[in-house]
Amino acid sequence: MVRNSLRTLWSEPRPARPPARVWRDWALFGVAVAASLVEAGLRSDRTWLPVVLAVSGVVAVAVLWRRTRPLATVAVAFGTLIVFDVARILASDVTGLTSLAVVLVLPYALLRWGSGREAVVGLGIILVWVSVTLLAVPTTVAETVAGYGFFLFSAALGATVRFHAATRRREIEQAELRQRHELARDLHDTVAHQVSGIAIQAQAGRAVAAAHPERAAEVLAVIEEAASRTLTELRSMVGLLRTSEGADFAPRPGLADLERLAEDAEGGPRIAVELSGELDGLSPAVGAALYRLAQESVTNARRYARDATRVAVRVVGDAEQVQLTVDDDGAVSPAAGHPSGYGLVGMRERTKLLGGTFHAGPKAGGGWRVEATLPHGEVTS
Repeated sequence: MVRNSLRTLWSEPRPARPPARVWRDWALFGVAVAASLVEAGLRSDRTWLPVVLAVSGVVAVAVLWRRTRPLATVAVAFGTLIVFDVARILASDVTGLTSLAVVLVLPYALLRWGSGREAVVGLGIILVWVSVTLLAVPTTVAETVAGYGFFLFSAALGATVRFHAATRRREIEQAELRQRHELARDLHDTVAHQVSGIAIQAQAGRAVAAAHPERAAEVLAVIEEAASRTLTELRSMVGLLRTSEGADFAPRPGLADLERLAEDAEGGPRIAVELSGELDGLSPAVGAALYRLAQESVTNARRYARDATRVAVRVVGDAEQVQLTVDDDGAVSPAAGHPSGYGLVGMRERTKLLGGTFHAGPKAGGGWRVEATLPHGEVTS
């Protein structure tokens, strides 16, 4: 088990997309340079002043690359400090650097942004430096423990932040995948319903073909139209995952079912549903998505909109697109905005999969608004 854990640690890749250098990095660099200059002005051993300034400068500059080059940064900064401390031991008359507290951010960055092998190698370099610098000056047991503890705590903090970031990223990916599964299930069941209708029409056509040939032509026209709709839905299913759950072969809830949201509003804010514009001929996938988005938005309003008295659901369509807007008049929760968890992530993913846009946030006049725009016609994956 220990061997497997070590092998897993060693093969751990770097986190993707480390943040670019920001103003805080330059502020940290400026503080490090200023502290080094102040210390240089107060030092009594002036002979070593150029060396002290050079070492401080190397460490300060290395901090700027701590996210994108964590191991190289640790190797350069702590390697320079090891050489300086070895020289201090040999010379025996050189005082240490007290302005290098900035190096505490390097173990954090190493565990936060480095790969597994970089973390192991970099921690080894850091611990070697701590050992050397503790040899350079007389220390007590408590000071020795504190010396190792400071840098190990910084590294542990970086590993903790990395773990939480990875956990949140996985949860977001799972929320998006669940939406893909649900959308695929909706499309699958809609297609299954349409194919069942085609089969029934084909059977009816065979039954009337001999006695009433003209009726058979009408049946073929109906089959052709249903088949075209089915092919459109099948194209939407390409690339989407399907869960192993069985289909119920019943049509998925759609735009016509939005009124049920108002009927289920007992004991909560009043739900008002308004439909307007061109809403005929919507793709079944779009209709199901509008219902799911409205349902999730209304559920969030009931849970998180404090003192809400009304939730307005509006669907407006034209020839090219259909827009869903859900507004509530409640107070936004100060703890976590409005809806918590990953409901918004899933709603955004569902809208994106159907080629639409999604936005949710507090309104200027109070309350919370959810807006989704979806294509009116054929949905392409």
